[in-house]
Amino acid sequence: MKTSPDQLKAYIEAPEGPQIEFKEASQNYHFEKLVDYCVALANEGGGKIIFGVTDRRPRRVVGTAAFVEPGRTEGGLFERLRHRVPVEELFTPDGERVVIVHVPSRLPGTAWNHNGRYLKRAGEDLVPLGDAELKAMFAEAGLDFSAEACPGATLADLAPEAIADFRARWARKAADPRRLQWTDEETLINAELLVDGRINYAALILFGARFALGRHLAQAEIVFEYRSSEASGPAADRQEYREGFFLIHDALWQRINLRNDRQSYQEDLFRMEIPTFDEIAIREGLLNAVAHRDYRLGGSVFVRQFSRRLEIVSPGGFPPGITADNILDQQNPRNRRLAEALAKCGLIERSGQGMNLMVESAIRQSKPLPSFAGTSAHEVRLTLEGMVDNPAFVRYLERLGDARLRSFSTHDFLALDYLRRDAVLPEVLKDRLPGLIEVGAVESVGRGRGTRYMLSHGLYAAIGAKGTYTRMRGLDHETNKSLLEQHLRQQGDNGAPLAELRQVLPALSENAVQRLLKELHEQGRVELKGLRRWARWFFVERKEK
Repeated sequence: MKTSPDQLKAYIEAPEGPQIEFKEASQNYHFEKLVDYCVALANEGGGKIIFGVTDRRPRRVVGTAAFVEPGRTEGGLFERLRHRVPVEELFTPDGERVVIVHVPSRLPGTAWNHNGRYLKRAGEDLVPLGDAELKAMFAEAGLDFSAEACPGATLADLAPEAIADFRARWARKAADPRRLQWTDEETLINAELLVDGRINYAALILFGARFALGRHLAQAEIVFEYRSSEASGPAADRQEYREGFFLIHDALWQRINLRNDRQSYQEDLFRMEIPTFDEIAIREGLLNAVAHRDYRLGGSVFVRQFSRRLEIVSPGGFPPGITADNILDQQNPRNRRLAEALAKCGLIERSGQGMNLMVESAIRQSKPLPSFAGTSAHEVRLTLEGMVDNPAFVRYLERLGDARLRSFSTHDFLALDYLRRDAVLPEVLKDRLPGLIEVGAVESVGRGRGTRYMLSHGLYAAIGAKGTYTRMRGLDHETNKSLLEQHLRQQGDNGAPLAELRQVLPALSENAVQRLLKELHEQGRVELKGLRRWARWFFVERKEK
């Protein structure tokens, strides 16, 4: 998301309105205030906050010293809001620094909040959204099926042991032991699962007895299958779970864990055992399927386990505004009341961290990222691969330490995973690199546009892979010099200007190519003849001693 000088000029000349906020902020700007402004702008359809420009017309670019580490600022916004808000730094031709915060719009049926405060702008101030405004926003996504009362359902349809488990988890999450004294009815009322004396569908999905779900909501079922091969035909093991989620989630994981091989790796005295199916990732995938499937459709959730992968297929496509590309940064719960109840007891975060945990788990165990390949308008298909790609990378992350890893965002892990695979970093992840360099996880090679990034030398050494580090860093440098030398040899007496040599190494900046030529010159392998635009480089034949 790069802003050109012409775009910046157009923003400055445009009237400040619903989509653009200008802040002079020549020295600093309070981060908490930035968070609030992001909330307000998102709730009004999204827009941009531009720092380093005066807000009164005619506007002037004065530069800003606020948010000197855009990547860290972006990470902080994500931690607070659980939405990705890109933060861009650019410099004008006059050298003035400008920071642009690109705030996306809220999704239909949702509203952003900060510490429970749903905000909007009112002149120069930020004020809370009114009850009627919030109600209208939440109504955009249509009725919440899980909040609807289930005709004919009573307290007798719910399993007391499931409600007790929910109550205990809620008390522990809230650090309030008094909640343990609530009756089942009080628990349901306080969780908005019993409203005006009527049980809603969310209560049935969470606590319903088998006979009750069969009578009122038979599609609230999870079908487990184990298949030892890709061949069609009956599954080697099949089990149908048609009870409230609190009655089955542990039993379902235990069944998956029965065939959960440990992959063992040993280098010298170091030994690792990594489970094929990670419990955190599997439980999060199951929770997502139960919380976000479309219960208006008659199909069941299917969990299919193979020897090295697990598939979870749930009825209904992604909720409005959600795609496989933005699922880490956007949330739009289809069953809001159900998601709120699961959040109260700590099983899921309403902020949508489940997908983030699955991605982080895969990266920390050097497995392929979760995939939504095969997802369509009528079903979501999640595939969790279990095969470990690179055990050395697991050791690499362990050397960073748990405390440091806990401070990483999902995008930090993704950046490391791209570097591990020697893949091209997407623009969205490049802002994470300064922070990763600071903590010693990543280092840079080269300067300017030719800068490359790689996992750090210290960590390669710690896992006994110094040769790999040398190959990626040192040999590339020598190879580049050899390519320049080879080109000049081929040109013979004609030589080559700098512009032509840059075509040999298009990924490097002009300064990087000049540094390589300087090294070759100092080694007596090339020479420069002529000045300025007539200057040309020539290969130097080495004399036999």
